[in-house]
Amino acid sequence: MRAVVQRVSRASVTVEERITGQIGMGFLVLLGVEEEDTENDLDYMLRKVLGLRVFTDPDGKMNLDIQDVGGSLLVVSQFTLFGDCRKGRRPSFISAAGPEKGRLYYEKFVEQARASGIRVETGEFQAQMEVELVNDGPVTMLLDSHKLF
Repeated sequence: MRAVVQRVSRASVTVEERITGQIGMGFLVLLGVEEEDTENDLDYMLRKVLGLRVFTDPDGKMNLDIQDVGGSLLVVSQFTLFGDCRKGRRPSFISAAGPEKGRLYYEKFVEQARASGIRVETGEFQAQMEVELVNDGPVTMLLDSHKLF
């Protein structure tokens, strides 16, 4: 799995002029699922996202996680995180999970994040979405469950 995690002061997702998810302070998580991902990858990604200590403490240091600050998640499915652009000009998405597996893992991620007590909003799987955000910092983290970066 891959994720782009952006610390935001606010973010929203709109599908066909309808807001499907909206948060204040927290993380916008663009989440991609790879065909070879397993439950271990899902568990790793969830632990990483919830455990990222990138919110500032009273001393101004990035030392607090999302639960410490009472933040929310806006999780948006993004298969294009597995776009391979090394050859030619058109990305290859061969390693991205198909829609069935992608939806299953995306929904499990959201469900397990909610079970942790975090408020979670979402985009709409396989929809054309418009994502708006105010990146706080800016702070943006790239996560890969296979630890490629």
